[in-house]
Amino acid sequence: MKIILFGATGDVGGAALKAAVSRGHHVTAVARKPQALGAISANVTPLPLDLLQQPDAAADAAMGHDLVISALRPPAGREEDLVPLTRTALSAARQAGIPVLVTGGAATLKLADGSGHTVLSAPGFLPGSVRPIAEACAAQDALLEAETEAQWTCLRPPAMLSEGPLTGSYRFGTDTLVTDDEGNSQISFADFGAALLDLAESPRGGQKLTVALGGPAPALAAG
Repeated sequence: MKIILFGATGDVGGAALKAAVSRGHHVTAVARKPQALGAISANVTPLPLDLLQQPDAAADAAMGHDLVISALRPPAGREEDLVPLTRTALSAARQAGIPVLVTGGAATLKLADGSGHTVLSAPGFLPGSVRPIAEACAAQDALLEAETEAQWTCLRPPAMLSEGPLTGSYRFGTDTLVTDDEGNSQISFADFGAALLDLAESPRGGQKLTVALGGPAPALAAG
């Protein structure tokens, strides 16, 4: 596949880039300063681009690709940028006539305790320091729900997304946090990047999914 990856220098973007290259895909790696990424593989083409300042250039860059992956995350203090960044990725995919795979957030996932609360609504569940990005991710979810033209799929992380090895032992879910036998909801950036590529290779348009450690990765049927 020819993939254009927005946010290629971030934690999730970097993991998705490595997963794509390991599977033989060609990647246009987009970031404000992506130049060093070209050393990863001959299949990686760095493209410096500021999506907030150059949204039309993002659409032009997406032309000729098979898929957009949006792994965009604004820095602390700029959480409100997540919605316009995601809107640019959706617009680029829509104009290029290709699907877009969006990295979401866990904010609107339900807790696995049956309480009906979400990660964002549950009292005391989130530290105050991460509420701004959680609220931005909830707004991102609303943006996706309102999008009727772009062929989007959204993959949301579990409660904990952190550094760690590639295990290949993860499973997908839909609207509820995926937990292991001990009630933990977590995944490494490496496994999350691999899960993104699973979805890239087996599109499931119009769905919001989640993934976490907890068993072998299932084969995904196209949907």
